Amino acid sequence: MTASYAAPVHRWYSTHARDLPWRRPDATPWSILVSEVMLQQTPVSRVLPAHAAWLQRWPDARSLAAASAADAVRQWDRLGYPRRAVRLHASAGLITTRYAGEVPASADELRSLPGVGAYTAAAVSSFAFGARHAVLDTNVRRVLARLVTGVARPAPAPTAAERALTERLLPADGRLAAQWSVGIMELGALVCTATRPRCGHCPLAGECAWMRHGCPAPEYRRAAPGYHGSDRQCRGRLLAVLREASGPVPAEILKTAWPDAAQRSRALAGLIDDGLVARGADGLYGLPGDPARSG
Repeated sequence: MTASYAAPVHRWYSTHARDLPWRRPDATPWSILVSEVMLQQTPVSRVLPAHAAWLQRWPDARSLAAASAADAVRQWDRLGYPRRAVRLHASAGLITTRYAGEVPASADELRSLPGVGAYTAAAVSSFAFGARHAVLDTNVRRVLARLVTGVARPAPAPTAAERALTERLLPADGRLAAQWSVGIMELGALVCTATRPRCGHCPLAGECAWMRHGCPAPEYRRAAPGYHGSDRQCRGRLLAVLREASGPVPAEILKTAWPDAAQRSRALAGLIDDGLVARGADGLYGLPGDPARSG
């Protein structure tokens, strides 16, 4: 089964794949790790400039480890979910002290890094080092759900059966498995999309169980959470004030970020719990690692 899928996917990928810096032959494991962290819940179009700027400033883990967590949060800017910046900074510190500045190759070692879960560990180990791992991102899961099981959309979270299927489809050779995974991932991003799949352009259309069944609608729909007026928007406003400040600020300054005092207090407490904001003994609030104000 794998061979019948792999060849057309490889041919399609070789001519249709986007030129992304973390997929180039000279991409370093650090570049790939940064890209995978940034791509969590963030589209490629927004990650491209952020990734380039990050690598220009911190081309390796050692250089980021030498900076402060506040520097990382400021550089992250408005990429979203800024806890990723703090965790990437912490990971850089561990990579520097525990692995002599080199991103580890094994998925188990990668999972020991802050914020690196099963998917990210498998992706970095596979794409950077050619290890054989099932890389189950949203696009891969959707393509395989349609191709093999004939449903429009996979379950909200990966199941044991889904993982077993993905493992079964992987080529035995690690490098070929990485090529297969990135090819399926790109197919899901460009052709087998969530809302408007371009089935006439799919190299696997003749094998697709979903097409054979008449492309049935998904059994459930995901409701996108609202952003306007949410705690997440409030957190973003508070962080924006602190990013733009030269150091820690008094609570009065944060009042300008959000009018609802109760929501502002709740969001600020969450930011402190997440390690994104620090409150000093002087009562000032700042990004983690920001130097205290003098005088």
